Amino acid sequence: MFSEKHKNAGVAYPKGFKAAGVRAGIKKNGNLDVAVIYTEKEAAVAGVFTKNLVAAAPVHLSKIVVGTGTAHAVVANAGCANACTGEQGIRDAEKTAAIAAKELNCRADDVIVASTGLIGSNLPMEKMENGIKAAVKELSREGSVNAGNAIITTDTYSKACATEVEIGGVEVRFGAIAKGSGMIRPDMATMLCFITTDADIDQKLLQEALSDANELSFNMISVDGDMSTNDSVVVLANGAAGNKKIVSRDADYQKFYETLKNICTEIAKRIAADGEGATKFITVNVTGAESFSDAKQVGMAIANSPLCKTMFFGEDPNAGRVICAVGYSGVKIVPEKVAINFGGLTVYEKGLVTKFNVDAMKKILAAHDITVNIELGQGNSSATVYTCDLSYRYVAINSEYST
Repeated sequence: MFSEKHKNAGVAYPKGFKAAGVRAGIKKNGNLDVAVIYTEKEAAVAGVFTKNLVAAAPVHLSKIVVGTGTAHAVVANAGCANACTGEQGIRDAEKTAAIAAKELNCRADDVIVASTGLIGSNLPMEKMENGIKAAVKELSREGSVNAGNAIITTDTYSKACATEVEIGGVEVRFGAIAKGSGMIRPDMATMLCFITTDADIDQKLLQEALSDANELSFNMISVDGDMSTNDSVVVLANGAAGNKKIVSRDADYQKFYETLKNICTEIAKRIAADGEGATKFITVNVTGAESFSDAKQVGMAIANSPLCKTMFFGEDPNAGRVICAVGYSGVKIVPEKVAINFGGLTVYEKGLVTKFNVDAMKKILAAHDITVNIELGQGNSSATVYTCDLSYRYVAINSEYST
């Protein structure tokens, strides 16, 4: 599905896109911290953002840009979230867009802005300006790796992928970069994800596709149950592939949507697997629910349970913690209809903990990738949730974050 050959091309893989990432001195560690993504050809734009009522200044500004329907660029920084910064934060976000617009010869309302880092600090605008100018000078088809590395914070690596699909007999390309490691929960997370495509698609359909894909991907992950102030997922579609414009929910749209959904899901899984201090990647499949929302609610009860997460970290065969989470999830279940297994090993059915093989359970928990399957026996709906364990390292990272 995803092209390893073009993986490093990321957001610059689709035709007409360039990217760059530079050091502007915003991150304390001196690493890359300002990224620019640019398409000379005007692009349709779509976005989904945090539902946190204390949203950061760049979120407010980028919502306005998405509302115009078009964009030429994305400017993102790490090391400062520009969140809870009042009117000054809005002015700084607007100035960021204005600086980029001047350098790129486009309108300020065609520039998406995004920030990530410590909440409560003002953007160092002199550094931002120098960083934007430097990044614009370095824009290239090879710049996606640096752009991806410029937006990470506690991530152990930048998440990136690229792929292509034939739509109407024409090759259409997609690329993405993302960051996310902590403060991750549904309704977005402390994550930034930028997706580019050279598909020609109606802006309203692009927004519908992203919103639908988001529900089945980024809204299905949880690292620690905390919702951030800065979450943003943005798609730019510049039409450079030359396909017949997608203007209805036809077969071409379905191909586009499935590809976009697969990219979002892949990035979401990588974010969950790279949770702060994580040593395990856990997939929770819930089937037999009366509705998708019920299935998701059960899966999230496990994904957000500190006891379940520490059980996975300690490789402790204490299946009762998962069984308990299913019971308190808030979904009305019939215990005698529920069946739970870990990697094929049944641990609960017919209202009883089974006499499972403890050594087999320990072997399953010792793996990096662990799958938990929960059958509710009450309907035909299902959902898959992605999460990670909770380790000592998570506590260390977050107890030292602002120092």
